[in-house]
Amino acid sequence: MDSADTIFALSSGAPPAAIAVVRISGPKAFDAIKALTGSLPPPRKASLRKLTDPKDGSLLDQALILIFPGPATATGENLAELHLHGGRAVVRGVESTLAAMAGLRRAEAGEFTRRAFANGRIDLNEAEGLADLLAAETEWQRRSAARMAGGAFSRASEGWRNELLSLSAQLEAEIDFSDEDDVGEEDYQKISNGCLALHDAIKGQLSHPSAEKLRDGLRVVLAGPPNSGKSTLLNALVAREAAIVSDIAGTTRDLIEIPVAFGGIPFLLTDTAGLRDQSGDAIELIGIERAEGAIADADMVLWLGDDGEGPNHPRLIEIEAKIDVGDHNAKSAGALRLSAKTGAGVSELIDLLVEAGRELLPPPDSFALNQRQRKLLSDTALFLRHAAHAKDPLIMAEELRQARLALDALTGRASTEDMLDALFGRFCIGK
Repeated sequence: MDSADTIFALSSGAPPAAIAVVRISGPKAFDAIKALTGSLPPPRKASLRKLTDPKDGSLLDQALILIFPGPATATGENLAELHLHGGRAVVRGVESTLAAMAGLRRAEAGEFTRRAFANGRIDLNEAEGLADLLAAETEWQRRSAARMAGGAFSRASEGWRNELLSLSAQLEAEIDFSDEDDVGEEDYQKISNGCLALHDAIKGQLSHPSAEKLRDGLRVVLAGPPNSGKSTLLNALVAREAAIVSDIAGTTRDLIEIPVAFGGIPFLLTDTAGLRDQSGDAIELIGIERAEGAIADADMVLWLGDDGEGPNHPRLIEIEAKIDVGDHNAKSAGALRLSAKTGAGVSELIDLLVEAGRELLPPPDSFALNQRQRKLLSDTALFLRHAAHAKDPLIMAEELRQARLALDALTGRASTEDMLDALFGRFCIGK
């Protein structure tokens, strides 16, 4: 992957379509436009031009052309867009003509965004937010990813970095003038207090739920003994026959996981094997073990068994199921009564899940930190705490330096090629 190359790719949906947008980025982007049209249009103004093959002058298409001189572009370099008619042959013809030009090649996955990162147009956090935005399937995911991609977290981390640089500068000044009479213990204490204040601000951000819950969905496990109505309830919640329903005990032997969204919040509903103390079926025993593991990892548990006999879980919801059946398992007044067959109470259960989900996920207009970001922020906070309690100014200075390195890795100032390859590999061609 050579950043000196000029790259191109289809950046809109796969043809056929009404319009197909081909992006060109790099030092020869404008040369390519001249070769196709004979001249450059005014910058940042859509111009209707005929595109011709420079080899034989044959007409390729009549399209809208836009050019954006770097560095004030999405990629930080000269950028051009061809808004073509969206037929397969048109797109194929234009791409083949571009590929034949010297110095041009097809872009790799995520290469446009990687160039934006390399040229300082976005930082690593914004790039990760953009990847999540492209993958968002619910409104809650979209809003959180848009905040991250828009730089909300980057601005916060840059503010922390500036405070950290200020504390380091103050400490270096105290060390340099430590022989002077006007440098006292209270000066070092002031720096220590500043470290603790910054530590507390970062720990406050870490107290918010993680991005993994938002991306993968809140895990809701349906649990109970055999034939308690778990699979029927799962089918009612997802409005399709996702699980086999039978009167035979032990029908569900493995975990059945169904992603779904309620109220713009992502959930992962998990049907489990019926829980019972003994079973002569080795396969069913494995299913019971997996069910117990799923319950331990769950964000919420819907318990369809006997009242008060459910697992010890902080978010357990008692379900009185099969209320359409006369001899159903009745529960106390605190249980949610429903019938998966008639639909009675199902909408109330969904409302309850959404209400609980709002408490477990970051606020919709905030951002969520992924595992990488949380790890580096935790490291930063730890170094700050060590600095605050250090007795030796030189040790304090080293702890502050380590904290700066962790923040630099957070924004991508210090990063590895393997990590960048993994991130930008998540993007599609043309982004």
